[in-house]
Amino acid sequence: MNENTNSNPQPCRPATPEELSRRRFFEKLSIGLGALCTAILGVPLVGFVLAPLFRATPVKWISVGKVGDFEIGKTVTVAFNDPSPLPWAGITAKGAAWLRRAGENEFIAFSVNCTHLGCPVRWLPDAELFMCPCHGGVYYKDGSVAAGPPPHPLVRYDVRVSNGEVKIKSSPIPITTSV
Repeated sequence: MNENTNSNPQPCRPATPEELSRRRFFEKLSIGLGALCTAILGVPLVGFVLAPLFRATPVKWISVGKVGDFEIGKTVTVAFNDPSPLPWAGITAKGAAWLRRAGENEFIAFSVNCTHLGCPVRWLPDAELFMCPCHGGVYYKDGSVAAGPPPHPLVRYDVRVSNGEVKIKSSPIPITTSV
């Protein structure tokens, strides 16, 4: 057996001061570059998350048709565009409401979304009920909960008649005001 072939590794020699300073330099350089990359990615992300907290929610009166277009006592769906669509919103920038003409110049509008999980509700004219086909939520014609899991009545939009046009006060996402 050869004496020079030893299976045991040689003991480590202590690092010289030059090697320690080089190691410290690369350690600090790595930490600095990591912090710079984190800042480059993190600042826009934090801005994206926090910006909506400081931005006022746009609310707009949107015309949905002429008064004569709607029959008294009949509930119909009306479509409108979100008042603040993002350039990439696509189909999600479209909104809708259930609109009922209650009198000569009196209108009632409800969100088309169930207050349970936001599924679209249907109007059943024969039963005079709104129904969520996804989870069995049922609402009376005044928007109050009749059955199922919805925790709140349907969200109501403010409606006004101006210059012979029916206008709905819209916001990007209807918010339930009842608790």
